[in-house]
Amino acid sequence: MLLLKGTQRCLEGGLAMRLMLFIATLFVSITSVATEYYTIDRNHTFPYFAIDHMGFSTLYGRFDLTTGKIIIDRENNNGYVDIKIAAVSVSTGHHKRDEHLRSPDFLNVTEYPNIIYQSRNLTLIGKDKAKVEGDLTMLGVTKSVPLDVHRIRCGNNPINKKYTCGFEATASIKRSDFGSTYGRPNIGDNMKLWFEVEAIRD
Repeated sequence: MLLLKGTQRCLEGGLAMRLMLFIATLFVSITSVATEYYTIDRNHTFPYFAIDHMGFSTLYGRFDLTTGKIIIDRENNNGYVDIKIAAVSVSTGHHKRDEHLRSPDFLNVTEYPNIIYQSRNLTLIGKDKAKVEGDLTMLGVTKSVPLDVHRIRCGNNPINKKYTCGFEATASIKRSDFGSTYGRPNIGDNMKLWFEVEAIRD
């Protein structure tokens, strides 16, 4: 009789353990489906900018080194963005101008090597758009800068077979808000920003 009771307790204990493991596995599975983690593809991600030059033309440039992480929670239509841009990687196609942009007159890359954008709120809109409220930190100054995200496209990369998402994002800032006033008004204050981004699912 004691042996039967002991066996029953063992069976009940084993059943409870298996049930707990099943629930834990199911929870992890559901969480992993709902939440996706991505790493920025630095070879296919470039922030661009445009600024007025003396009223005659528009100067275009970009940054060649960007890293970061993106989280997408499709079930709750939200997510998170954390992007770091190497200021020294600024490129306008003109060596002397790029060197000047890296100087204390503009980006001051020695003292402020990174430009950082971190979201506070990200809302997915349909299948291919999103609104992002976040903070841009540049030259040691942090300001709220919203992003409009569009053309979100996801799927398996036909070359490396990795699941990838790409999108475009646009914003505008005043460089004077970040303490950059050199050359005004000949060099414009208003800057248009846009990002071409690809991110690979972890």
